[in-house]
Amino acid sequence: MKGLIILAKAAIAFVWFILILNFFMPFPGKAAIALYIMTAFLFMMHGLQMLIFIGAFGDKISMSRWEKWSILIFGVFALLDIRKKHMM
Repeated sequence: MKGLIILAKAAIAFVWFILILNFFMPFPGKAAIALYIMTAFLFMMHGLQMLIFIGAFGDKISMSRWEKWSILIFGVFALLDIRKKHMM
């Protein structure tokens, strides 16, 4: 399970790399616009996950600053790690 989570985090990190790369070297045509929309959507969804999780469990468990930011970066895969560390 841990290996799959690491693999999934690597895949999400690669997606973020492509999305951020698009800001500095835009892809040709309409691909750049699509990637801008995907960046905003991914950022909003992971931000919403972070806010919901911290709102629901922030007072029950103590998370490091990195754990909070990792939810924003890796989404549900970071939540699985946090669950395994604090709630099991």
